[in-house]
Amino acid sequence: MDRGNRRNVTVLALLGALALTTGCSFVNNESERSYTPQPRTHQEVEEEVGDLSSRALDMTQVKGKVTDVGPATYPCGTSEEKKQGLRNVRHVWSVYGVDHDTLDKGMKNLAAQLPQNGWQVVRNGPNAKTESKRIEVFAVHEQTRTQLEARWMDSSDGGEDLIHFAVYSRCFKDTDPE
Repeated sequence: MDRGNRRNVTVLALLGALALTTGCSFVNNESERSYTPQPRTHQEVEEEVGDLSSRALDMTQVKGKVTDVGPATYPCGTSEEKKQGLRNVRHVWSVYGVDHDTLDKGMKNLAAQLPQNGWQVVRNGPNAKTESKRIEVFAVHEQTRTQLEARWMDSSDGGEDLIHFAVYSRCFKDTDPE
């Protein structure tokens, strides 16, 4: 991949991470949290999110290049909740370097495999906000309540065709904030 495309993939991953740091969530707004954050170590949650994220890639059956960014822990909630050690873990990454048809099949595979692997698909369909109407899949892991957003991005903006993933945990009380 040339330097321009690598930069575009990196920018997409950073934009996704930035969107997540502002508290974006398709299931619950943090100000309307319907659960009590449980005590856990951030290492444990990072491992859990990383594993679920890896399994999501396996479900696509796409054998492309993957951005090299691992799960990371971020503050979660209001200013007061952040002081109390509330955190969440996010893993933002992309798979790229394959043709259009492979990505199309990958998104279809993902949507079909998620329910068989403990995920409830909340939304599966075209993004009405984009010209290309590329498929998006949003899902919630039924056991952990981890959320997954997968978006098929095309090269119409001068970037590279890819599937962009954001996998993130619920807020939790970090028992090991260091």
